[in-house]
Amino acid sequence: MYAPKAEQELQASSTPLYPAPPQHIATGYPPPFQNPPQYVHPPPPHSYPQQHGPLRPTEWSSGLCGCSEDTSNCCLTCWCPCITFGQIAEIVDEGSPPCALSGGIYAALCFFTGCGCCYSCLYRNKMRAKYNLSESPCTDCLVHCFCDSCALCQEYRELKHRGYHPALGWRGQQQEMGTAMAAPGYPTMAR
Repeated sequence: MYAPKAEQELQASSTPLYPAPPQHIATGYPPPFQNPPQYVHPPPPHSYPQQHGPLRPTEWSSGLCGCSEDTSNCCLTCWCPCITFGQIAEIVDEGSPPCALSGGIYAALCFFTGCGCCYSCLYRNKMRAKYNLSESPCTDCLVHCFCDSCALCQEYRELKHRGYHPALGWRGQQQEMGTAMAAPGYPTMAR
């Protein structure tokens, strides 16, 4: 069928018509490693635990009835809770609105409606969200409705535990830490 010349040309060509099957297919065993991987150092352990889902809330640094831990704040809160509330609100809101405004609104609500606890409940909720605190021993509204003074004392102690000084206010806290930022200067046209 084929001419002898064509057969000779096919045999003389350097590339085969069909490549040879890989060794592991022909023998049934996988090929040996040519260069096995060399591990110089073991992989570093994970320094942070892997989280699956939302973070678990942390516990408060002191209990709801731990007022004896800070007696001066306890006395102030019993006689004039609007001051303690204003200090807490200023820190939680990072300086805006100031202590006097938040405390004044709280005092007006207490005086005219007797429901200042509804306003302070909102700030407990903000504080819990900001610092990932658990809602314990019960919901924020119940804590403030039945133990408003104790709740305010607990929030004040929590801020102190986190390194804040609520009595200084937000701006005083920033100046004490030395991180008060000046407003950026804008270039002006000079003649």
